[in-house]
Amino acid sequence: MSAHAFNAHQEGSPIEDLVGIGFGPSNLALAIAIEEHNRVNPDDAVRSSFIERQETFGWHRGMLLEGATMQVSFLKDLVTMRDPGSPFTFLRYLHDHDRLADFINQKSFFPTRLEFHDYLRWCAAEFGDRVSYGQSAVALRPVENDGLIESVDVVSRGVRDPAAESVTRTRNIAVGTGLTPRLPDGVTLGEHVWHNRDLLFRADEIKERPRRRFAVVGAGQSAAETADYLHRTFPDAEVCAVFARYGYSPADDSPFANRIFDPAAVDDYYQAPEEYKQALMRYHGNTNYGVVDGELIEQLYRTVYQEKLAGVERLRILNATALVGIEELPDGARVVIRSLVDGEQSTLDCDAVVLATGYRPSDPRTLLGPLADACLTDEQGQLRIDRDHRLLMADHVRVGVYLQGGGTEHTHGITSSLLSTLAVRSGEICDSLLLGRTERHVRAQLDAEAADAADGLATHAN
Repeated sequence: MSAHAFNAHQEGSPIEDLVGIGFGPSNLALAIAIEEHNRVNPDDAVRSSFIERQETFGWHRGMLLEGATMQVSFLKDLVTMRDPGSPFTFLRYLHDHDRLADFINQKSFFPTRLEFHDYLRWCAAEFGDRVSYGQSAVALRPVENDGLIESVDVVSRGVRDPAAESVTRTRNIAVGTGLTPRLPDGVTLGEHVWHNRDLLFRADEIKERPRRRFAVVGAGQSAAETADYLHRTFPDAEVCAVFARYGYSPADDSPFANRIFDPAAVDDYYQAPEEYKQALMRYHGNTNYGVVDGELIEQLYRTVYQEKLAGVERLRILNATALVGIEELPDGARVVIRSLVDGEQSTLDCDAVVLATGYRPSDPRTLLGPLADACLTDEQGQLRIDRDHRLLMADHVRVGVYLQGGGTEHTHGITSSLLSTLAVRSGEICDSLLLGRTERHVRAQLDAEAADAADGLATHAN
């Protein structure tokens, strides 16, 4: 727990400039941007702290599959696109671990997911004194002064010990709580029904048991990786890939299409009319959503072909198939599927079902409490968000609420929940924090001058 977190805010104690809720890659990148500003401008330092419900830093640990590579270049790390000279670059990490030459010799822009996770942990280690791990933010309490809300108390509780409550007062928050698993209608997670985010943890639990069959629902990168992992890890089990498409679709990673992930594309998307925003998502959704790396597609196809040749088909592609429902059984789960070609239904009795059905952004209003009513929305009821990633709110609310890692796709485009623009976005939010502080000082000075003028008029009248 940070030294400046108390059971209740003590009047006169320092107020944070920022509290980050969640400490994944997004808020880690922001912590770095703030740290680098503070090193150069110690007299204008930004006070920040972070709350993270995990006991230690971790990023999609349930999908850190051996050999799985990143889908983005190592140059799109936490800092390089903003400051290539930063000490927090992936290249600096390699150099410090005496692997720079070895990595170069691979002739690849794409490190393994395990290595990139280690890079993130290496960066996060620099901020251990500013992160309260094992804490969950449970409420925000606006602090009102003369009708204005310029700060908020962030209430957090221990994940292991909910009775341990802390309160930190801050002028800004950065919500980086990540995404929530998207589940098919009527399906809930259980002992034998998993989301792929927990794949490694749950698969380890059953490695010592006899296995018959797994079902993997979904057609994107995570679904394909899950099917491949289960097929390799459990050589005595059948793996059924269930999806509505006729086949896995390749991701469009061509150079021109990839420009949709450039920082400049965020500006273009933000200022584009609504109808063109929707068109851009239709045009370029296949750069990220429901698509699979071409090499993995070819590998899976070769597996299917070779097994067909051998007469033992363990990897079954149940394409053009819809999931109807899942029933938990004492020793597994029964999957009901329906052919989208002829409508015929059938069942699969499985040891486990893995739902690789993607994620959805969390609604920040569930955390904002009383502040939720002050959020401005557009004609579709979606949150209005400024270019600097700050929620637009009613005039009496001057607390900055910045959204990180999801919830801004409708305003900022496809990169909102991706790594591609983390470095630049963190710099933009840091700049916004500094601008907000300047504006606050100017307001305070004007208020003081107005008060002095009023006192002078009162004295003169007397």
